Amino acid sequence: MRSSWFSKLSLIFGPRPPLSWLLLCVVSVLALIAVLGSSSSHTFDSLTITPVPDIYTNYRRLKEQAAVDYLELRSLSLGASRQRELGLCSKERENHVPCYNVSANLLAGFKDGEEFDRHCEVSRNRERCLVRPPKDYKIPLRWPAGRDVIWSGNVKITKDQFLSSGSMTKRLMLLEENQIAFHSDDGLIFDGVKDYSLQIAKMIGLKSDSDFLQAGVQTVLDIGCGFGSFGAHLVSLNVMAICIAAYEATGSQVQLTLERGLPAMIGNFITRQLPYPALSFEMVHCAQCGIVWDKKDSMLLLEVDRVLKPGGYFVVTSLTSQPYGSSLSMKNSMFTTMEELTPKVCWTLKAQQYETFIWQKTVDSDCYASRKQGALPVCNEGQDVRSYYKPLVSCISGTTSKRWAPIRNRSSSPHRLSSAELEVHGVQPEDFFEDLQVWRSALKNYWSLLTPLIFSDHPKRPGDEDPLPPFNMLRNVMDMSAHYGGLNAAFLEERKSVWVMNVVPVNAPYTLPLILDQGFAGVLHDWCEPFPTYPRTYDLLHADGLLSHLSSERCGMMDLFLEMDRILQPEGWVVLCDKKGAIEMARIFATQIRWEARVIDLENGSDQRLLVCQKPFVKK
Repeated sequence: MRSSWFSKLSLIFGPRPPLSWLLLCVVSVLALIAVLGSSSSHTFDSLTITPVPDIYTNYRRLKEQAAVDYLELRSLSLGASRQRELGLCSKERENHVPCYNVSANLLAGFKDGEEFDRHCEVSRNRERCLVRPPKDYKIPLRWPAGRDVIWSGNVKITKDQFLSSGSMTKRLMLLEENQIAFHSDDGLIFDGVKDYSLQIAKMIGLKSDSDFLQAGVQTVLDIGCGFGSFGAHLVSLNVMAICIAAYEATGSQVQLTLERGLPAMIGNFITRQLPYPALSFEMVHCAQCGIVWDKKDSMLLLEVDRVLKPGGYFVVTSLTSQPYGSSLSMKNSMFTTMEELTPKVCWTLKAQQYETFIWQKTVDSDCYASRKQGALPVCNEGQDVRSYYKPLVSCISGTTSKRWAPIRNRSSSPHRLSSAELEVHGVQPEDFFEDLQVWRSALKNYWSLLTPLIFSDHPKRPGDEDPLPPFNMLRNVMDMSAHYGGLNAAFLEERKSVWVMNVVPVNAPYTLPLILDQGFAGVLHDWCEPFPTYPRTYDLLHADGLLSHLSSERCGMMDLFLEMDRILQPEGWVVLCDKKGAIEMARIFATQIRWEARVIDLENGSDQRLLVCQKPFVKK
């Protein structure tokens, strides 16, 4: 006798249900069990800002299959149209930098030099495509060889451009048809960059330029850096030199400097402040940078004063037609104006030798109250105001900052802040050193993961017997959500031959002053906008918690991934740490932009996951 439930089924399907119905039921039940089983222990939390990553172990035992299966199911639910790989941009966009479209800026009504400034609002609606490398692009040589020799096909510069350049800061030599060499003794000021650096050191009272740290100079803002010769020399002295220069469609100083593995970014002295806080650098350097400092009611010079630390140096070199070693018989009108202007901002002329002038900023904040009538006013501002491309101001900034302190000897402990200095930044020493310990552990794990073995089809995974990647496999690194700069500090301790661009998102805790005070490169940035750099300029992009942070922002994640792809060199790496839900969505986007991607369970009981990606070298 049939049971009652079977009788009801018979009424629906008849005495013998169709085979297709039975198969559908079985598949549905199995799918339901799989989904419920995977979600019972790993439900997705709401996306929140992720703290510093946990220390994790046993990271080589990769348990990925459940996450991959879930992603495949989720991909089906999103629809096939959402999963198509994006196409390549046209050849004209090989060196495209958004926000610096001069033609579009002119059409939008910007003029009087503002058309050369950064205007992201003009290029909001961008085509979604992948910026392709040039036809003759080659993977850059490893550091330090890549500092002195680059592939000419990697940058947009013609032979005629650099051979016809009369600027001593741009002297290059063409070794072969496809290479450009930079000689350390060439490139700046007649007798070479080393003599020039030594001259500056002696002008500020030092015996040698190797004593810059002793004089408190550990970070230098190099304006209009040529192709980075001065910065390359300072790097050899353990001084961090950051090059900034205006956007150039061809023959770019920033592009060539980054291609050499040296810190650089696009930055203008036109109408807006630089994305650095007040009191950021111990030295600002301008050798033939082409800026007339007394223009715009002295606001350009006031911007230098804003970013210069108390006791810091402003070095200006302006070559004349006179031979090196001769006396300068008559100062030009710009320096006559500078002599009149600098006392109004409490600067003193430290030294003048040949065509080089060095002014020093006061260490006494009371100086501003004792100036004569007619002096430039002091800004009425709060403590450590964030500067993100705000309009230039006609007043003196930073005088009320709690970070106002004279530059000091850093030769004994560069990159390390005392407990008192940390507390000035509102950071407890125990929190700071705990964060550093986390990044020490994370870096060791990252370094082991960065090997092509993890993406091979061979079932073998990296083990203890496998050699680690070489110390110089990376050079240009960007930490997209840098927090305290702990990853940078860990790289230094491990003696990896990298430099890190520490990016602090505009809506994250404002830790950029702390990062710069450690002697690191850093900048404030809104990740809903393109980063001010050229395509293919970074070897590794890292972000901890950024995806969760952006989930509440106005921008889409696909736009962020397209920007990451633009600034990442072919065969470059991406390491993202975030909550499971954010990482799994990120993996979908990574697939769409053709990255090889792998989700890694940290196996520490947390909801954190790693997404390790590598950008392919698309030769089309």
